[in-house]
Amino acid sequence: MRSISVLSSFSTALVCVTALGVAAPAALADDGGTQPNVTSFGFTVSPSTVAAGGTVTLGSTECDVPTVHVSAPIFDPVELNEGHSATARIYPDAKPGAQYNVTFECDGEKGTTPLTIATGNTPVPTTEPRGVKAGIGGGAGGTHPGLVAAGGALIAGALGAGYLRMRRRRDDAA
Repeated sequence: MRSISVLSSFSTALVCVTALGVAAPAALADDGGTQPNVTSFGFTVSPSTVAAGGTVTLGSTECDVPTVHVSAPIFDPVELNEGHSATARIYPDAKPGAQYNVTFECDGEKGTTPLTIATGNTPVPTTEPRGVKAGIGGGAGGTHPGLVAAGGALIAGALGAGYLRMRRRRDDAA
């Protein structure tokens, strides 16, 4: 039975590696410009749906130059320096339900990703009922050196008494 499970695990791993080997070149291939998002560098906008006036986090990876320029019609231009992410505040007058392209430019190469403006009313924060404000107990008061010394003396005394009792039993047994 053991050889079957090892063989099964090996077969599963082989299928996965083969699938990755077939899919990877297709994902990295240049299609001649028909797909604007196929780039030699990676980029992200998080979240992909945001309310007007909200913020998004912009990120870029594997760009050969230290600065990536990011632009969109709904926020001010942003520069990402040396792979660090940055935030952008969406204009408060952005049209709810509209989708805008965010453009990332790395060394003349451009890639785009969509950003959607959330629809509906902005939720009003509600006050949730909470439990009572109880303290955190006596543990927050810190330690008192006198109490620590007394506790240490009690522990040392208990250990010493136990040692003496064990020693007396050995003497009584002999």
